[in-house]
Amino acid sequence: MLTERLRKIYAAAGADALFLEQDFLRRYLTGFYSTDGFVVVTAESCTLYADPRYFEAAERALRGSAVCVKEGSYREALAELKANRKIGVPYPFTDFARAEELRQEGFELCDCMPALKEAMEIKSPEEIALIGKACEIAEDAFLALLPQIKEGMTESAVAALLEYEMRRRGASGTSFETIVAFGANGSVPHHETGNTALSFGDPVLIDFGCKAEGYCSDCTRTFLFGDDGRHEDFKRIYADVLKAHELVAERAAAGMTGRDVDEIARGFLRSRGLDGYFTHSLGHGIGLQIHEYPLLSPRGREVLKDGMVFSDEPGVYLAGKLGIRIEDSMYLKDGKARSFMKKTKKNLMIL
Repeated sequence: MLTERLRKIYAAAGADALFLEQDFLRRYLTGFYSTDGFVVVTAESCTLYADPRYFEAAERALRGSAVCVKEGSYREALAELKANRKIGVPYPFTDFARAEELRQEGFELCDCMPALKEAMEIKSPEEIALIGKACEIAEDAFLALLPQIKEGMTESAVAALLEYEMRRRGASGTSFETIVAFGANGSVPHHETGNTALSFGDPVLIDFGCKAEGYCSDCTRTFLFGDDGRHEDFKRIYADVLKAHELVAERAAAGMTGRDVDEIARGFLRSRGLDGYFTHSLGHGIGLQIHEYPLLSPRGREVLKDGMVFSDEPGVYLAGKLGIRIEDSMYLKDGKARSFMKKTKKNLMIL
C-alpha cells in the first residue's frame, strides 16, 4: 500500500507507473540512499530494486515500511514495468539514451517531475528538522574553524579544516564543494578554492554547507582577517549587503512570489547604487539537493508557502577588488521567514 505522499505524487503524474533511478529521488521516495538502484511506483506499490551491494542494508532499513525491496537491476525493474504503457520519468534528470531505450521497449513517456517538484518543495516537519540539524552542524563547525585560521594558510587548507569539523560533528558529507576565497578572489561568486595564501588584512569569504541524512544546509560568511586600515569601502558595502539580507529576513512572507522577495534585497541595493554588482539570484530552494525550488530571482514567479526552505544570500562583487556575500538557510512557518542559522553573528567580524 502506498503512503499518502506517494499516492499524491502518483495521481498527479498521470502515468500508469513511475520509473526513477536518480539517487536523490530514490531517497525521497523510499528513505534509503544508494549510489545505484531503481524505483518503480504503480497504483498499488512502491518497489526499490537494489543490487547486491545494497540489498541487505535496504531490506533491513525499509522492513515494515510501505516500500518493497527486491534484489535486482535495470532488467528486473523493466520487467515490472511491462504491464504498463505510459511511464512517468523525471525529464530534467533523465538522459536521452535512457529515454530512447524505454521508448524502444514500447513505453510512452511523460514527465513526472512536476508532480515530484510539487511534493518536494513543501518540506515535512521531519525534513525541516534534518535541514536544521545540517545547519547546526555547519555553524558549529564554522565556529570551531575560526580560531584555527592562521596567516599563510591556503584557501584549500581552510576548506579542508572546515569539512573535517563538519564531518566530526556528524555530517554525512558536504552539500557542495566548499568555497574559500581570500582577498580579491571573493569577487568571483563561485571562486574555485585554490592555493592562495592568507595575508593580514585580507577579506575572507566562505560558502559552505553539509548534509544530515541527505538533507543540505547552505551558509556564507564574509569577514576580515585583521584590519590593516584599508577597508573603508569594504566596510560600507558590507553594511549594505547585511541590511539587504536582514530586510529579506524581516519581510519575506507566504503569498509573495520569489520575484517579490528578490526585489526586497535588489531594491535596497539599487537605492545604494549597488544593484549592478549583485550578479546572481537572491536565493534557491534547499532540500535533498542544494538547488531546489522555489527560485528567488527576478524570474521567480512561484508563490511562497509555509514549509518551503530557501537561501537568503545577497551579494556585491567588484571585479578584481572584493566580494561580499551573507547567506542563511531560511524556512517559512506561520507565514513568516525564519532562519536556521542561530549561532554565527552577521555583523562584520574581524579576526
